[in-house]
Amino acid sequence: MHVSIILPTYNEKENIQIITTEIFRVFKKNKIKGEVIVVDDNSPDGTGAIAESLRKRYKNLLVFHRKKKAGLSSAVLTGIKISNSDIIGVMDADFSHPPPKIPSLLKKIKTCELVIGTRYAKGGKIKSWSMLRKIVSLAANLLAKPIVKTRDPTSGFFFFKKEIIQNKKLSPRGFKIGLEIMVKCEPKIVEVPYTFTSRRMGKSKFTFKEIFNFLLQLFSLYLFKIGF
Repeated sequence: MHVSIILPTYNEKENIQIITTEIFRVFKKNKIKGEVIVVDDNSPDGTGAIAESLRKRYKNLLVFHRKKKAGLSSAVLTGIKISNSDIIGVMDADFSHPPPKIPSLLKKIKTCELVIGTRYAKGGKIKSWSMLRKIVSLAANLLAKPIVKTRDPTSGFFFFKKEIIQNKKLSPRGFKIGLEIMVKCEPKIVEVPYTFTSRRMGKSKFTFKEIFNFLLQLFSLYLFKIGF
């Protein structure tokens, strides 16, 4: 099995080398053929340059430099366009999604079309979140559940078969591209529990602006679901 893992980045200089090294270590240990695609939004902290320097060490590392900060969803769509695999994985670069869990998700993709790492099934959990962050996450999931059947519809840790998005119009709005794929492509979904851990280093990207963008994205998906 060959897989392309997309890492959207913006100001992740403390994490990019470590996360990339860890993913390739997991590939080697589990005999996974894969590539890592870093899509950097012109990070002012030099994340893109650090990622570029790692290409000397990892031949299956691709780095795409964008001219400005354009958002996670559009970064993922860019990564898909330049990917060389039929299986696409999406992860955060801040270690909130554990690389050792990659083999478990890939194993399940053989029996479905999309595998989602879930925080809310038995065996899944969240570490080091404030009460506000937990409330916002639960509320977002409750709002999304009427239009997609999964226990963690807002998870950003997922793998899918690229063929399911063919001829589908996906929007770069917001940062929950996984939710949009699930709603518009209606894939067969399997869930794998995992432990979400807050970022090790760097500044969180969680802002009230992102909450607003999520609500706009959710509204558009509800309209899509009812045929508008």
